[in-house]
Amino acid sequence: MRCRTILPGLAIALSSFSALAVDTVVLQNARVFDGREDLGVVDIVVEGGRIAHVGDAGDPKWRDARRIDYTGKHVLPGLVSNHSHVGNTEGLEHGDRFYTRDNVVRDLRQFQRYGVTTVTSLGMNGEAFTAIRDEISNDATLGAQLYGAGAGIGAVAGAPPAQIMGLANDPVARPATPDQARAAVRSQKDSGVDLIKLWVDDLDGRFPMMAPAIYRAAIDEAHRVDLRVAAHIHDHAQAADLVDAGVDIIAHGIRDEAVSPALAKAMKDEGVWYIPTVSIDEANYLYAENPAWLATPFLRNALPAAVAARWSDPDWQSQQLAGANIPGARKAVETNLRNLRTLHEAGVSIGFGTDAGAMPQRVIGFAEHRELELMTMAGFTPAQALAVATSDAARLQGLDDRGLVATGKRADLLVLDADPLQDILNTRRIHAVWQAGRQVSDGPSDDAHAP
Repeated sequence: MRCRTILPGLAIALSSFSALAVDTVVLQNARVFDGREDLGVVDIVVEGGRIAHVGDAGDPKWRDARRIDYTGKHVLPGLVSNHSHVGNTEGLEHGDRFYTRDNVVRDLRQFQRYGVTTVTSLGMNGEAFTAIRDEISNDATLGAQLYGAGAGIGAVAGAPPAQIMGLANDPVARPATPDQARAAVRSQKDSGVDLIKLWVDDLDGRFPMMAPAIYRAAIDEAHRVDLRVAAHIHDHAQAADLVDAGVDIIAHGIRDEAVSPALAKAMKDEGVWYIPTVSIDEANYLYAENPAWLATPFLRNALPAAVAARWSDPDWQSQQLAGANIPGARKAVETNLRNLRTLHEAGVSIGFGTDAGAMPQRVIGFAEHRELELMTMAGFTPAQALAVATSDAARLQGLDDRGLVATGKRADLLVLDADPLQDILNTRRIHAVWQAGRQVSDGPSDDAHAP
């Protein structure tokens, strides 16, 4: 039986509302996509951090409320990322030495500016993770609300590869036996993680793979202590065995071969979630291939100065595109898109994530909007892609207080200048971001419509 618990951090999120002053605001005349369907032009009443009413706000009890006219604007729930990373980069570098409270806040504020109001940091978090998460949960001005898997559980001398990932102090647990795997799960449970992350990948044969006995023990123990399990994978074989072992979430797309009908059926029947993260492989060539994008505010404002300078260099662009790994990355993207289409058509539950923040090329904020566009390339309508990134992503995390524009839900809202249901690129036309009932950002730029 798969674990279906609500994340432990949700209790902190709920308690944070008691600290908010009750300020009633009416957002008038907005065209609203509620996370499932187009509601047309309605009013949204926000009170004490939550949505008090969706519809006509002409009731006399709201006569004295502050009003904001959103005529011509489009409102949807704040985006929810099921797979991101924070505090892992500094300019062109990455590694656990950058995991500080200030860097985590920096990243969460960037997610927030780009309309991502809830973030799950899926592994490689430092010891301060729970303290930072709890602080962020009580103050929307510090950025997107944070959940996560703590450091996670990896393979001995394997994924995540410490040297490649810059893990000088390597917070990741690396059990060598099933008993050690169970102990690692219990230890992370005691530290207050929201879910368990496993790495089951040999990175194209370059590193040892986590043994099935290890990950099966970890999954069983996690469910015993009421935690869900997300697994990093690359290949079909590991995904299939993890589904058989009871994993709850496949946290990357299958990129080596086509998804079999048997696996698609098993995932649907067992309620396993699938987070494709198509943009991670594309990021290896996307920016070198599209240097003109660097001049657009929507991308440029997401980049540290050192990254923007390097990516603007024609020599770097040529060298990057000539890299030995680029043909493989292109093939991975093609396979990932085909498999996403297959699983979506099979009725498998799809989550939303990009691995943004793990490395400099996985650009926080921009990656999420690119992922929405990639989903439409895999056959999703804009409305279906937005439902995945809002109501479905919240449901994956067991967060029933967000992901919808509906009475009683958190007032986490993304306000756009153009209709995303007509063109998914319009999610980049950010007018304002609201979190917990307050406007926290005007977005990443004033006139942003990236390619």
